[in-house]
Amino acid sequence: MLVGEILNKIINKEITINELAKMYSVTDQTIQRKIKKLGYEWDKKKSTYKYIGKSTQPLDTDFSTLFRKKQTSHYKHGQVKNKDKKKASYSNDTSDILDVLLIRTKAPPKRVYQGFYFDKDVLSIINSVPKNYKSELINEALRKVFKEKGLL
Repeated sequence: MLVGEILNKIINKEITINELAKMYSVTDQTIQRKIKKLGYEWDKKKSTYKYIGKSTQPLDTDFSTLFRKKQTSHYKHGQVKNKDKKKASYSNDTSDILDVLLIRTKAPPKRVYQGFYFDKDVLSIINSVPKNYKSELINEALRKVFKEKGLL
């Protein structure tokens, strides 16, 4: 769907931000951030989007192009099949498993306990997540970094 179609469907209440988020496998916040990045602002009084961008409106832009393609994994039993070991690239404005964990939607699997010391700024983020999701958040954050470095 084109950006113009998406915005009209939202305005006409034919589709919700939540439905779009599910369609693109991202969070509501990511959808809202993408729309804002395109130059649109929600007018609460008029229940419509108004364009505040500097260039021409991107109404004919394919909305799906705003999201990164999912990296396909070439792992089997912990070993890399692809000899290139390409590093995954992540953008600050895209949603991933960390966003999901921060909004408390995934059940934690069993873990092996290990204690570590954390810096206060990092610990404040970890403590903002419910107790039963902290290990999952830490594991996914470390897994993301290790994959970027080609270690996983």
